[in-house]
Amino acid sequence: MVRLHELFWSFFKIGTFTIGGGYAMIPLMEKELVDRRGWLSKEEFLDMLSVAQALPGIFAANMATEVGSRLRGTRGAVTAVVGNVLMPILFILALAMFFREFRDNPVVESIFKGIRPAVVALIAAPVFKMAKVSKVSRRNFWIPLLAAVLIWAFGVSPVLVIAAAAAGGFLYGRLGKEEQL
Repeated sequence: MVRLHELFWSFFKIGTFTIGGGYAMIPLMEKELVDRRGWLSKEEFLDMLSVAQALPGIFAANMATEVGSRLRGTRGAVTAVVGNVLMPILFILALAMFFREFRDNPVVESIFKGIRPAVVALIAAPVFKMAKVSKVSRRNFWIPLLAAVLIWAFGVSPVLVIAAAAAGGFLYGRLGKEEQL
């Protein structure tokens, strides 16, 4: 059984060492929870990732809640969430206290501009990993590509894209089963 302090420290590390928000945490979460700790399989991790993204609220907190709940119930969920958000909250408070003094500082501006490409890479890397695990192939590659283009280029709400994908998947599942019978 996973100990609560191990759960707390794992999520504390994830929350502390990830710059760029929830989606940038995905590689660190996978490495810690799947590869290092072995608490989840890659498939379980991907399933939890999908659910956490679909739920309202903060992605990182949703993911911590799911993992903590699966491993240790309600106490695990609370422990994982507190561990995950504690350092970012403290960092944001400290940043808010001192931001006015440093916002026009060229060194601080340069640091934030340098961090941006790294954050993009941290967000892009899990997309390619998820594509492999979720069995995106040449035959169905158009689905995530179309979703990305609709959201990015045409400003379609992600909620509508998710709803359309869910309906399409449901219909495909129903029609596919009828063809097999």
